[in-house]
Amino acid sequence: MSMQKPTIALLAIPEVAASTLYGVYDVFAAAGRDWPALIEGKAGEPLFVPQVVARTGSRDLTIANGVRIVPDAGLDWVPDVVCIPEIMLPPEAVLEGRYAEEVEWLKRCHVNGTILATACSGALLLAESGLLRGEDATTHWAYCDVLGRYPDVRVHPHRALVIGGTGSRLVMAGGGTSWSDLALYLVARLASVDEAMHLAKLFLIDWHAAGQLPFAMLARTRQAEDAVIARCQTWIAEHYDEPSPVASLIEVSGLSERSFHRRFRKATRLPPESR
Repeated sequence: MSMQKPTIALLAIPEVAASTLYGVYDVFAAAGRDWPALIEGKAGEPLFVPQVVARTGSRDLTIANGVRIVPDAGLDWVPDVVCIPEIMLPPEAVLEGRYAEEVEWLKRCHVNGTILATACSGALLLAESGLLRGEDATTHWAYCDVLGRYPDVRVHPHRALVIGGTGSRLVMAGGGTSWSDLALYLVARLASVDEAMHLAKLFLIDWHAAGQLPFAMLARTRQAEDAVIARCQTWIAEHYDEPSPVASLIEVSGLSERSFHRRFRKATRLPPESR
């Protein structure tokens, strides 16, 4: 992943709901920009470059419920992150060959180091690509049986978030409004937990017990070589419900705020081979 703003490709297919597609888009577009606008009266610098992509390129596309959209780009590039919001099809629908172009693009992106993230039934596209073979996975409860029919996929119906693959580059959230948890997890991972908390407050995202698992898992699975930061990651996994967890983290670290942020970013940055 480059030092430039991470590019987030939101995959649009005919069977995706506009609310989910653009809900994820809005969270990424707001990151870094809207909290300063609300608190300081001046918009901040956006942290991500979200784009809606589709096999149609920039031509009009009709998606679920008859909504017409105009994607930003086609499938001829490799972003830092691909988000697959959902597939609004009945569980018994046949997917084989239906999304051949999208599947080939996902495989190409994966080979080139892209993080592939799904919400709800979007995990079926990862399964179609073969990328979930030998991997843990989750999806909407109604699609767990379908997902489990793919070879060597270990389905965890009760897990809100599953992170796997080489370099933890396969990220799957469960059903319903799990796209909001997925978006917050990715913001925390790619930017900071602090920014994810700002967005949760801005969008009034309910951090129920399951929804907070991404942050606890982020802390547990991203242990750092920096012993101080490792201790802080363990702490936040157990105290994510604190009123001001970031301020408490800084106090736990014993560092100045500036030193804490610098060392936390350095310690939790993805290694080159995982980008």
